[in-house]
Amino acid sequence: MNWLLVVGGGMIGAALRHLTDRAVRSRHRSVFPWGTFVVNVTGCLVLGLLTGAIAEGAVDSRLRLFLGTGLCGALTTYSTFSYETLRLFEEGERRYAVMNVIAGVAVGLAAAFAGVTAAEALL
Repeated sequence: MNWLLVVGGGMIGAALRHLTDRAVRSRHRSVFPWGTFVVNVTGCLVLGLLTGAIAEGAVDSRLRLFLGTGLCGALTTYSTFSYETLRLFEEGERRYAVMNVIAGVAVGLAAAFAGVTAAEALL
């Protein structure tokens, strides 16, 4: 039965990823992959909130599977991040490629820490 929770969360996460990426790209005509950046940082924040809630005992294993594994797993994308960084290098946009790596990791970690801190403060 747990796999249904993961599948359900994954269906929602994949749809959110697609819709968010399209919405961001329609507003930012840039070489920088803002759509992927936004979904990855958002996923880090959500997973940080979930992690903080788990630490406080406010989340059961079913919600963890649905949100953490399913939704966040489908929402975030390391493979697209890697592909887009490689594409930026190949197209001669080396500064954007380096910025994508540094900002993606730094802001993603900051979002995860912020999520944990917020959850612990609220719970």
